Amino acid sequence: MSSFFGMNGIALLGNGKSRSICGENRTGEPGKGAMAIPTENSWGSMLGQGWKISPCLFDVPAHSNTVLADIEGPGVIRHIWITVDPKFYRDCILRMFWDGEDSPSVEVPLGDFFCNGHALRCNINSIPIAVNPSGGFNSFWPMPFRKSARIELENQGKNVINQFYYQVNYELDEVPDNAAYFHAQWRRAVTPIEAPQHVILDGVKGKGHYVGTYLAWTQLSDGWWGEGEIKFFMDGDKEFPTICGTGTEDYFGGAWGFEDTFSTAFLGYPLWVREPGQVPKHGLYRWHIPDPIRFEKELKVTIQALGWWPNGKFQPLQDDIASVAYWYQTEPHASFPELLPVHLRWPR
Repeated sequence: MSSFFGMNGIALLGNGKSRSICGENRTGEPGKGAMAIPTENSWGSMLGQGWKISPCLFDVPAHSNTVLADIEGPGVIRHIWITVDPKFYRDCILRMFWDGEDSPSVEVPLGDFFCNGHALRCNINSIPIAVNPSGGFNSFWPMPFRKSARIELENQGKNVINQFYYQVNYELDEVPDNAAYFHAQWRRAVTPIEAPQHVILDGVKGKGHYVGTYLAWTQLSDGWWGEGEIKFFMDGDKEFPTICGTGTEDYFGGAWGFEDTFSTAFLGYPLWVREPGQVPKHGLYRWHIPDPIRFEKELKVTIQALGWWPNGKFQPLQDDIASVAYWYQTEPHASFPELLPVHLRWPR
């Protein structure tokens, strides 16, 4: 797999077979796209077969689970594109299973996986995740699998999704022995005033590397909120971490309280919003692609919620933080914490 990660070797010929799954070809089989037969009410009924008859899932029922892709390996998922109404961003759960595992390696609300937390649409201009006008979700995280890959969408909300558009582009080819499996996990909690620390990831067992953080941060008090340090505890660390940041805005590549939003290849603060009568909301991402956090046996990641007292001392904050951790590791992985129910996932 000559160009397994990014641009390296892109000019080299290989033996991989390119495939794609979408509403027009739900199985990804070669020569099986655009075969839907038009009906009288089809969009392309005047044009006939082969003219955009079934470009999406037209009715995804409430309280239902839909298999978006079921692929036999070996291979690697290269690109995922999705678009849907923002009211489903936190109702829907995106899950991914590798090589027949029972416990998902990815389990994240749909919007949060694509750095659109708070159930708000926000453009993202980064390497692995891009969100383009108006609400086009794109993932370029390489997702290798050796036996099989299954992607599921669970609509846990009370509304039918009338149009769910998606495409999964993948390549069938041998996977290098040292290729690890992609994982992503979502958590949400209010930081306790006694010890205002949000756990981004915990309980990871195995060898791997941490590649990204997304935070949907909701302030529950006025003033500056970003003094807290991120900490990476790995491979036997107890009270003190091996890697410690210098502040929240520093970790996401900004400085001196941001004062503006930005979205770049590996770090960004793309969302700052405060509607009248609502609490301030922030969205931040940091991709450890040039600087992966490598661990041999275990990993825990936390971030503090700190502001300032009027007397110039750090103030502990009770803030509402939702996070997505992205990492690669060997299998098997530890079970994820149980997801919050729908009514506890929606923003304040």
